[in-house]
Amino acid sequence: MQQTILSISGKPGLYKLISRGKNSLIVESLDAAHKRQPAFGTDRITSLADIAMFTDSEDVPLMDVLESLKTLEKGAKASLDPKKAGGDELRDYFAKVLPNFDRDRVHTSDIKKLLQWYNILVENGITNFKEEMKPTEGDNIADREEKKAE
Repeated sequence: MQQTILSISGKPGLYKLISRGKNSLIVESLDAAHKRQPAFGTDRITSLADIAMFTDSEDVPLMDVLESLKTLEKGAKASLDPKKAGGDELRDYFAKVLPNFDRDRVHTSDIKKLLQWYNILVENGITNFKEEMKPTEGDNIADREEKKAE
């Protein structure tokens, strides 16, 4: 099952895209409540499939980083608690996941957020990151042209 997992700036956690409205997206939180709510064009919404991590050579898609993290943790939640770990501890841990990450551009807060997101995804049974979280087709030009022809 392909699904789009979203991050909404200013709102904690992750959201699953449920539907598209005329002026909004209907999203469902991936926390314990699974509450549905609208997300508007004024919100800064980013699909996890569109995020990449900085490395010394080229950017690595977040899905690849999550797969590496899953391999390291053998599919379980992260063994390091991002809320309690210090900066050096987080960087040492992340070096096991992505050895050549750019230590200047990847901040401690980025690593914390990645670990929190990974734990949320695992708790919700989303562990096949490359297959389950592909970007959606959406309202691209071909779709609009097809609708005009009808």
